[in-house]
Amino acid sequence: MSATAATPADVERARLEILLGLPTPLLALWNVRDGLLTEAGVTVYSAGCIGERNITYEVGQYAPGFILIGDDSGGRGFLLRAGDPVCAVFSSDLGDLDPVDFDVESTDFASWIESL
Repeated sequence: MSATAATPADVERARLEILLGLPTPLLALWNVRDGLLTEAGVTVYSAGCIGERNITYEVGQYAPGFILIGDDSGGRGFLLRAGDPVCAVFSSDLGDLDPVDFDVESTDFASWIESL
């Protein structure tokens, strides 16, 4: 994870790979720093790798309308709903990406980031 902002090219590649509207709060984070890794092991993906992670976990197939934006380094993923102006953060076991089983981690992305 970089302490510098994501490059415009990486953000554009993320847009093309995700095929959904990237949430404004995630873009705002990338404008400050390209991803995040906390001491507790929580990762918010960089613009350069978010597309690959969503493809690898087949998020579009199992959780249509959601974007995998990070993980806890222990098998639990964090997701945002594309186009959600509130931008609630959901979590799920990466082996079970059925939205019915998602837990709400926070009602908004900015508060969740601050809590990390």
